[in-house]
Amino acid sequence: MEEGGGALVQKLIEVVNEIAAISDYRTSVKKEYCNLGRRLKLLIPMFEEIRDIKEPVPENSMIALVSLKEALESTKELLKFGSQGSKIYLVLEREQIMNKFHQVTTQLEQALGGVHYQELDISDEVKEQVELVLSQFQRAKGRADTPDAELREDLLSLYSQSNDPTIDPAVLRKLVKKLQLTGLYDLTQESCALHDMVTATGEDPEERIEKMSLVLRKIKGFVLTETPVIDSSSREKSSTCSGQVSIETTHKAPVIPDDFRCPISLELMKDPVIVSSGQTYERSSIEKWLEAGHSTCPKTQQVLTSNVITPNYVLRSLIAQWCEMNGVESPKRPGSSPNKSASACTPAEHSTIENLLRKLTSGSPEDRLSATGEIRLLAKRNADNRVAIAEAGAIPLLVDLLSTPDSRIQEHAVTALLNLSICEDNKRSIVTSGAVPGIVHVLKKGSMEARENAAAALFSLSVIDENKVIIGTFGAIPPLVTLLSDGTQRGKKDAATALFNLCIYQGNKGKAVRAGVVVTLMGLLTEPQGSMIDEALAILAILSSHPEGKTTIGAAGAVPVLVNVITSGSPRNKENAAAVLVHLCSGDQHYLVDVQELGIMGPLLDLVQNGTERGRRKATQLLERINRYAEQQKQAQTEPEAPIHNQLSESPPSSTNVLEC
Repeated sequence: MEEGGGALVQKLIEVVNEIAAISDYRTSVKKEYCNLGRRLKLLIPMFEEIRDIKEPVPENSMIALVSLKEALESTKELLKFGSQGSKIYLVLEREQIMNKFHQVTTQLEQALGGVHYQELDISDEVKEQVELVLSQFQRAKGRADTPDAELREDLLSLYSQSNDPTIDPAVLRKLVKKLQLTGLYDLTQESCALHDMVTATGEDPEERIEKMSLVLRKIKGFVLTETPVIDSSSREKSSTCSGQVSIETTHKAPVIPDDFRCPISLELMKDPVIVSSGQTYERSSIEKWLEAGHSTCPKTQQVLTSNVITPNYVLRSLIAQWCEMNGVESPKRPGSSPNKSASACTPAEHSTIENLLRKLTSGSPEDRLSATGEIRLLAKRNADNRVAIAEAGAIPLLVDLLSTPDSRIQEHAVTALLNLSICEDNKRSIVTSGAVPGIVHVLKKGSMEARENAAAALFSLSVIDENKVIIGTFGAIPPLVTLLSDGTQRGKKDAATALFNLCIYQGNKGKAVRAGVVVTLMGLLTEPQGSMIDEALAILAILSSHPEGKTTIGAAGAVPVLVNVITSGSPRNKENAAAVLVHLCSGDQHYLVDVQELGIMGPLLDLVQNGTERGRRKATQLLERINRYAEQQKQAQTEPEAPIHNQLSESPPSSTNVLEC
């Protein structure tokens, strides 16, 4: 077998072995997932014999093996979630989970059926084994083990009684036992699994976490009330560390569970947040770590993909409940008390800030100019300053100055708001103070540097999902497109990042398309210097999922450019170009003809082998569409001719019509 095909088959073997290593499935999916893992393990002998074949594998079987690899990757993720995912979610959303299970099973059956193993030089025993697996897939269609109806009903009942303090302890006891949430460790693991799952969906994490965590809170409250404070594993740890704390006295001096301590400060967390590596830290500790210029996760040393931090609402609730049950004063979040500042600024620094705020309201333009300039620099310096400036009431005053006719004050004001917005709590304060219309005004009318910083401020504020809607409503998208077209290099970068973030919200995609962003992006893709290709393709990939975006991108003649990127672009750009083409070729067969004529097959097969994970997935989807279309064309050509009298009554189809059928 040729080298590329051998690598593909070896990868298939590795993925199946990874699937076979997954164990301890959650009870609600255990039977189906165990059966699926066992069936897939039976395919390893076929892959091993195909790997050892010396003749080239037929192209149609190679394409099917590529599809099978993609299906196996999807299966591995599904089964991993069945082993590590939220127990509550798997029960409450069983119908959705089983639909996904049947989709994956169908995908596996179709891909395996496309491998013409009868034509390959493999043993009869292996062929019979493959036929057995295929027949098992076919018999399993639409079938699923009978769910535990009582468990699901009890969970739904618990959710519906969110405001009822008198919940039957017998029901809670059954849930704790069936879900195996019997101790603090189990509860913490469940909260982390639930949070990870919700964050991965890309939806509003607060809303989804709140929905699922209502159930978890009640179970948690019952467990912490009815059972000892520290589960057995925690007791062993605490007795090993102290050597003198007895089980009988733990309720008097409870040991803080390790999962409730910040890995940096080792203190009980007040405001736990999650970083991109999935680890949880106290907000102030991780912000100082990031402020110091670090780009890795302190605990795992993994490189952080972004500096965005997400509140861990479930863990915060668990900590508050644990404190209440153990007579420990619940930790107050920084800034939650009006009498206590969350910043670490000295009294002298607070006095300086107050003096600057007095100057902001001064009738002297010189005072306002110097004050906005100094606040801009102070807000840039560190997190403590950003908190102190906001607490002193600077944000509304800076918002008022966005409409000043003095371009220098305007530039300082919008840049100060940009620097203040780095603090997560300030983002909402800035928007609720009515800053968005003023920032959009600066984006339209300000100096070039002010426009650049206004675009960067909108990007920073749009990290919060509800702000995406507000920013789009106040007309920010057309001036961002203008800056993307005629700004400096930095201005174009700022505009692109803001547009990318805003267009994550579906309602903003049409606004961007109607503002002419596609034409601008196509211009950036074909610039000789190519300095904005990464950003342009990332935005096109988002817009192509919108009907208006798809139509406009196709009409702009993007297909040859996208094929060229897949042929010679960077891995990330190939991934985004393939994503755009998948949307364009969905339901539009003439694009399938175009990409084949442009020679995309070789680059696509290479992308399947060597691309990023998402790139491989998109390339596989595109190959499947091309292969399906080719099969349809082949079937159309082999159909028996109609009788002569029928042919005479029909007008001959043009070549264009043949391609479009």
